[in-house]
Amino acid sequence: MSASTQHVFKVGTRNVGLSSTYVCLGIMVLLWGGSWPVTKLALQSVPPLWLATIRFASAAVCLFAYLVARGQLKLPTRQDLPIIASVGLLQMMAFTGLGMVAMVHVDTSRAVLLAYTTPLWCVLVAWVIFREKPSRLQLVGLVVGMGGGIAVCAPGELDWTQRDTVLGAGFLLLAALSWAIVILHVKRHRWGTPALVLAPWQMLLATIPLAMAAYLSEGSPLSIVVDRKLAEALFFIGPIATSACFVISAEYGRRISTFGMSNFTLGVPLVGTAFSCMAFGATVSPLFLGGLGLVILGVVVSALASRSDRGRINSVDAELAR
Repeated sequence: MSASTQHVFKVGTRNVGLSSTYVCLGIMVLLWGGSWPVTKLALQSVPPLWLATIRFASAAVCLFAYLVARGQLKLPTRQDLPIIASVGLLQMMAFTGLGMVAMVHVDTSRAVLLAYTTPLWCVLVAWVIFREKPSRLQLVGLVVGMGGGIAVCAPGELDWTQRDTVLGAGFLLLAALSWAIVILHVKRHRWGTPALVLAPWQMLLATIPLAMAAYLSEGSPLSIVVDRKLAEALFFIGPIATSACFVISAEYGRRISTFGMSNFTLGVPLVGTAFSCMAFGATVSPLFLGGLGLVILGVVVSALASRSDRGRINSVDAELAR
């Protein structure tokens, strides 16, 4: 095979690999976005904390089986314990538990949008806790994004005289804040074990306190009547939208840049809003659409600012290395 033929073959293979990566990540976004209205439907039959428990218990079983089949299952090390606790208790238990309770009180479109303000909260948490002063571009993204959040939660959009509205919005913002803390921890964690190998242990850790809280606050799960429709919804929420999507994220997300992955996840609130409107026949106001656009723009600007900062740091490191 000639050198030119080898070059063409390598380029073609690389392009096919990149295309398959984008296809898989696109499927992940569709599944994640679609899980929000399916969750809302399941909440009509299952209490929120039991639904969160079932989600992570079923997903953990699937991931344990997946890792066993690949010969990758192993016990976590002491170095892994902080990230297992962080992801398991804050991202999985707190974010999902609070999010599902909130969805009982607010509509799905606002739930998914407020939950995905997480990157904006990352800027604030890094500023307050880690004393990382944001750049001007990050502040612009924060102001724009928060402006969108305010528009979505304006009195004309939500009835703030209702206790359910206050509880739902508050739980969603706490959920986003919990996830933001985890994102910042993940960035600083020294990984000794691949994220995919730790995932079922994190899900198992989330399942135990969720089950305890569900039993104490919502009673026995034996009262839940599981018909075919609910069984399909539970299968989609747990094994498909949680464990399968986690595998896709771990296996394919690392093949593109962090900025690219951030842009992909921005599709989740868009898909969630669109699917919710189709599933429940809901309509969204111009103010909501404007707020949605501002939140997405704010997240994009914040991601661009982070990429610019990393580029400058790498340039300085390269100069010092000369």
